[in-house]
Amino acid sequence: MQKTTHETGFTLVELLLAVAIAGMLLAAVAVAFNASAINCRENEEIFKTINNARQAMFRMTSQLRTADAVDPNAPNDECTLITAAGEDITYRYNSGDNRLYLVTNDDLSDPDYVLCDNVTGMTCTKNTVVEETQVKVKSVQICITVANGDMQRTVSTAAVIRRNLN
Repeated sequence: MQKTTHETGFTLVELLLAVAIAGMLLAAVAVAFNASAINCRENEEIFKTINNARQAMFRMTSQLRTADAVDPNAPNDECTLITAAGEDITYRYNSGDNRLYLVTNDDLSDPDYVLCDNVTGMTCTKNTVVEETQVKVKSVQICITVANGDMQRTVSTAAVIRRNLN
């Protein structure tokens, strides 16, 4: 009588092949997860940078709208104005340290206030008119470009000086 036994199970080669395939799949999932985490972090950082720029622009436009006067001769990378409260202030972009500053011109002993970091460019385009031999700024268009890592975004706004709407 002949004894026949059929043993069931996996051979060592089949097990090694299964482990190798599972390892490749897990490595691919880990790489995809890591890329997703890096992308999420970069998006969060550029969001915070853009949000800071928007807050700075909101402050600038609020003060410009109610300003008593805006200097039409200020360079394009700054905006000098007299606020409704009578303060002489300047919003100035410094390309040396990539920051947007609020400078109080009345008191030069205090430090400049940093409004926004990671600024790579700012322009303040002043639209002027001449009334009775006096140059008045009617509106100001502001563009701020911010960067974080490889991402760069530009936000812009405009403000009409209400006291010069005559």
